[in-house]
Amino acid sequence: MVNAAVILAAGKGVRMRSAYPKVVHKVAGLPMIQHVVQAVQAAGIKNIYVVVGHGREDVIKSLTGLEVEFVVQEQQLGTGHALKQAEVLLNQADTVMVLSGDIPLIQTSTLTNLLAWHVENHAAATVLSAAIDDPAGYGRIIRNQDQSLHRIVEEKDASLEQKRIKEINSGIYCFNCREVFPRLSGLTTHNAQGEYYLTDVLAMMINDGRRVGVLVCEDSNDVLGINDRVQMARCEAIMRQRKNVALMQAGVTMMAPETVFIDQQVVIGEDTVIRPNTIIEGDTVIGPECDIGPAVRISDTVVGRKVVIETARVIDSHIGDQCTIGPFAYLRPGTRLGKGVKVGDFVEIKNSTVGEGSKIPHLSYVGDAQVGTGVNVGAGTITCNYDGANKSPTFLEDGVFIGSNTNLVAPIRIGKNSVTGAGSTITRDVPPDSLAVERAKQRVIKGWSRKTKDDQEVTE
Repeated sequence: MVNAAVILAAGKGVRMRSAYPKVVHKVAGLPMIQHVVQAVQAAGIKNIYVVVGHGREDVIKSLTGLEVEFVVQEQQLGTGHALKQAEVLLNQADTVMVLSGDIPLIQTSTLTNLLAWHVENHAAATVLSAAIDDPAGYGRIIRNQDQSLHRIVEEKDASLEQKRIKEINSGIYCFNCREVFPRLSGLTTHNAQGEYYLTDVLAMMINDGRRVGVLVCEDSNDVLGINDRVQMARCEAIMRQRKNVALMQAGVTMMAPETVFIDQQVVIGEDTVIRPNTIIEGDTVIGPECDIGPAVRISDTVVGRKVVIETARVIDSHIGDQCTIGPFAYLRPGTRLGKGVKVGDFVEIKNSTVGEGSKIPHLSYVGDAQVGTGVNVGAGTITCNYDGANKSPTFLEDGVFIGSNTNLVAPIRIGKNSVTGAGSTITRDVPPDSLAVERAKQRVIKGWSRKTKDDQEVTE
C-alpha cells in the first residue's frame, strides 16, 4: 500500500499580522510547518506534498533539507481546491492523509494511529476528532449509532443541543484516493466563504453510502491550530513543557522547569542539571553530567561532558569536556575550547581555539586567536585583532603566560613557554622561552598637590 500526505500551507494567516506566511513562524525553535512535516515523516509516510501559495518562497525555504515536494495553489479557493492541486501527483497512492501546516503540536503517534485505524476499518475516509472542554468555534462531530460519522455541523449552524457536543473536527483526515478525488470535481462554492470545502466531500461519501469513520485523538492538544500570536504562544508553552518532561524522564534534572526554555531539536545527556532561567536553542547538544545555569543562553553549540556554564551567552561554539565557563562570559561564533579550559568572568572569546588546560580567568578579550595548551591569560588582556580594515590572528603557543593588562597587537606570535610582563603592549613576535616587557619609563612628580607648576620637582 502506498501512502501519501498533503500538507496545506497556502494561506497567508491574516490574524498573525505579519509580512511572512503563518506557517514559517517558529514554535520551539522550528517553523511550525517543519514540526508537521517531521511528524508525518516519522509516521512512515515518505510521499509528502506541501501545497503553497502566499509567500511560497518563504515556505519552501523553511523546509530546506526535508524531503518534500511542493504544489502551487495560485488562488486560495478552499481546502477542497487545495487538495485537488495535488491530484496528478497522487495517482499512484492508495491512501492520502490531509492536514494543515499550522498544527505544530501534532505527534507522530497520533498520525500513526489514524492511518492504521483508517486502513484496518476499510473506510472511504476517516476524520480525526478531539474532545475539548471549550469547543466554541469548531465544527461538531455528529455520529451514527455504529459510531461512524453522520455529519459535521459548523458552529454557526449548530443547535443549542449540538453546541453542547465537545467532540470537534480537527481538520485532519485520511482518504481512500479512489474515493476522494472523483468527488472533488463535484464541489461547489455555494457557501458563506465562497470556497471549495473538503468537508463537503465527506457529506458526499455518506450520501453515497460509503463509511466515514471517526477516531478520537488521545491528546486534544495535538490538534490545536494557530491563527494568531496568542494561540502561537499557547502552543509554544505546551511544546516546551512536553520537551522538558521528555528530558526529565530521560535523566535530566531541572530545578525549575517552568523557567527553562529548550528547543525541540536540542539533545541533553543523562545526569545533567539545568538551573533556572536557562534557554537552550537550535542544534545544541549537551553531554552528560553537566551543570548549566542559572541565566544561561546557549545556541547551536556542542558541549562535552562534566561542563559547568554559569550566567553566560554561548553561540555556535564547541566546548570540550570538563570546561568551566562564567559567570558573565560571552562565547561568540567560532569558539573552540579543549578539555579542561577555564573561561571566567567578563571574558569574551570570538573565532578562537583554546587548547587543553588553558585559562582565561577574567576581564579579557580573545579574538581570532590560536591558544595552545596550558596557557594562562592574565586579567585585562586584549588581543588587538582589528585595525579598522582587516582581522589579524594571534598565536599563543603552549605554556605561554600572559601578564595582566597586556595588549597583544596582531598579527603576533608568542613562542612556547614565554612570558609577557604585566602592563605591556606587545607589537612584535616573542621567541620561545623568553620574557617580553614593554613599558614606558615611570615618572613621579613630587608634591603635585602642594606646589605650583613652576616649583614641581620631577623625578625619573
